[in-house]
This record gives sequence, structure tokens and C-alpha cells, in this order.
Amino acid sequence: MASVCNRHFLTRLLHCSHRNTANRLVWRTFSSFKFAPCLNDSKTIVTRKFAGRKCSVCKSCHSDSAGSSPNTSIDDNCTETNVDFVRESPRGHLSQKKHSKGRKKSGQNTDLHIPVLKDEVLSYLGGKSGQRLLDMTFGAGGHTKALLESGQGYHIYTLDRDPLAYKIACELAEQRPGQITPLLGRFSELPALLAAKDVSFDSLDGALFDLGSSSMQFDQSQRGFSLSMDGPLDMRMDADRLPDQPTAADVVNTLDELELAKIFKKYGEDTRSKKFAHAIVEARSAFGRITGTKELADIIQTVSGGAFGHDSLGRYSHPATKIFQALRIFVNNEMNELNNGIEVVHKFLKPGGICVAISFHSLEDRIVKRHFNTVDIDQKINMSLVQKHRLMSRLADSKSELDSMVIRKWKRINKKVTMATDSEVEANPRSRSAKLRAAMKLEIES
Repeated sequence: MASVCNRHFLTRLLHCSHRNTANRLVWRTFSSFKFAPCLNDSKTIVTRKFAGRKCSVCKSCHSDSAGSSPNTSIDDNCTETNVDFVRESPRGHLSQKKHSKGRKKSGQNTDLHIPVLKDEVLSYLGGKSGQRLLDMTFGAGGHTKALLESGQGYHIYTLDRDPLAYKIACELAEQRPGQITPLLGRFSELPALLAAKDVSFDSLDGALFDLGSSSMQFDQSQRGFSLSMDGPLDMRMDADRLPDQPTAADVVNTLDELELAKIFKKYGEDTRSKKFAHAIVEARSAFGRITGTKELADIIQTVSGGAFGHDSLGRYSHPATKIFQALRIFVNNEMNELNNGIEVVHKFLKPGGICVAISFHSLEDRIVKRHFNTVDIDQKINMSLVQKHRLMSRLADSKSELDSMVIRKWKRINKKVTMATDSEVEANPRSRSAKLRAAMKLEIES
């Protein structure tokens, strides 16, 4: 009890400046409460504050002191492990949220990766013989394996910035000699990597982007990507390959409140970015350096009032989800890398080559859509090619000058975005937000 009281005292101390602010969260600890076996355990202390609360396992009410439940028989296996007390009202009543923990606590998932929209990818890039393809995000190799099995004579260059994914690609290359060339690096490093393999411009038949983080990165707590497992606040996709690259902990503990709010707003698209940035600065000032994923998630959950949102499947969504997304994008410079990656792919694809991109949030999809629609990535207004042509026609003196100002690089294959079917979402929930766009490279007359 002493440790719980101390945590309450420290939390009150942190938020003492907000006591008179309307709609502020009433004090609670930054760590979740998890209880020992709930019945007939002499070591279990049930305080007055939690008396009468229903157990999430045995569905019975606890008494005011340790001991058996008045309503049910003793069950020695009854253990309450999945209740987080997320909000305390001004009158002292507690509301509780139960949320599923779908991932394992530790270790790596045995099923490393289920490829998203595999059938749709194969419809654009598979089924042909003798193709030379480029997998820009190898991950665990799900799409690469499917493509190799779909046709004869394939050769795939597999790129990934994660050393673990590169190791998996090397192992797959040994199993399939002459079919895979593993590459380790970022999108911006691709020209040098392909040049070292004697790959020239306009020589590849297709390319695939499966954007975002891979499943195995989320399933490893030490990588710092997951909200459901505690680990160091790292989030570097390159891991230790680039020792000078800052981690998410460096960002959280170094940048000021204004800079953090800009990152959360731009890359997380969260309307509460200023509130979260202020809470992080206050927390690190009061308690010291923030180093763990659970520590950061609890700070965000505290400021948000413990209000869990819901995803498209109706499951609880942690209020820190968008903040973790923003930090991951910023640490890995994902948006600039994606922009450079599509430009590089366009140079290495032959005319008629197909580029397929799978994105998982609006920022990625916006960049892909602008490239495929030949819209300037820095243009604030999302003008269509027709609108851009009309604007440029006012500035051009001749048709040849107009054509040189507006050059179409891609032809969209699927005019509307392709999304996962209900059956695929049921089998693989991580595909629920996937969006696939495909485009063909057009030949540009010199």
C-alpha cells in the first residue's frame, strides 16, 4: 500500500498546477494496477476504495477485507490480470476498462508476417515468367515468397533497412539460389545499392511498397514499437546499424514542448498534441528521463482522461497510438524516405513497369496518391492534373512549352483504392487499414 500511496502522491505533485482547470483528470498513477489471485488469498489487501468491485474473472464482489467472496465458492485459479483503472471521478468512484492484449508479452511471434492483400499484389506483379522485381520493404518476406511461387524465372531484389529482415532475406536467398538478391539500406540508399549489383535505369519490371512497420517489429518488445509490451523507447527501424541515429527517447527527452506538439500534430494528426506535449515535458521535469514505452503510454493515457477510442473493428484503441505513430515516423524520417523511394523506383522501372504501394495511414497514402496522379508533393492545394494543366496554360506561350511544364509520369491502374476484404480482415486484423494503389510507368519523351 505504501508504494501505491507514493505513486498517488507523485502524480498529484505533477498535476498540482492544474487543480483548478475544468475537466482535468482526477489524480491517478502512471502505472496500471494488476492484482494477485482475488479469492481467499491472505496476502491480498482489498482496500475500502476497491471494496464491492466485481472481479473480471469470477464476476463476484469482493469484501472489505482479504478473504473469500460472499457470493461464490473459492476458485484458486481465479486471477485478475487484465483490468486497468483508467479514471477516478471527483466523488471517488472508479470506472474500469477491459482491453484485449492480442500480442505476446515477450519474444517473437512464430508467425512472423502474414502478407497483406497478397492476392491483389499477385494480380499486378505475379503470374509472369522471367520478371525482375524490386521488393522495397522485404520485412519477413511474405510477398516475396508469394511472387516467387507465382511464376518461373523470377529474380527479386529485396530491400529493407532492418538488419533482422536482411538476415531473413539472406537465409531465403540461400534456400532459393539465383532468385533473390538481399539489400540492406533505406530507400534513399537504393541507387548506390543497385549500382553495386550492376542494375541500370529502366531495367526492372515491377516494384512493391508495403509501408509502415512490420509485424515482427511490433512483436519484439526491445524494439520499442509496441504499446502492449513494455520495452526501451527506441523505435529505430535500422536498429543499431546507425549508432548516431536518435531514438524516440532522445526525441521525447530533448525537444521542447512546441517542437513535440508539431511532431504529434503533423505525423500523428492528433488534435490533443499540445496537451500531450505539455504533459511529457512536465513528466520529464518531475520524474526525470522517460525511457520506456509503458512509461510514455501511461503519461498519455493519464492526460487523455483514460478514454479509450475504438478502431474499425470495434476494439479498444489506446490514446497513445497516434503519438507512437508520430514518434516512429519522425525518428525514421519515413515520409521523406517514401517520397525519395517512389522517385528512385520510377527511374529503375522500365516503361510499362508496374509499381504497387500498400499504405496504412493517410500520410503515406497521400504521398503515394500525389505521385501517381502527377501532383507536386510540396503543393499545398491538391490540384488534379486537369486543374494543373489549366493553370499552366495561362503561363505557357505555346503547346510545346505547356507539355514540358506538365509531364505525366504514371498511369493509374486501379482508379479507386483497393482495400482488404472482410474475410481477410477477420483472418488478419492488421490488414483493416491497408490501402493498395497501383500505377504503370509511362515513357517520357525527351
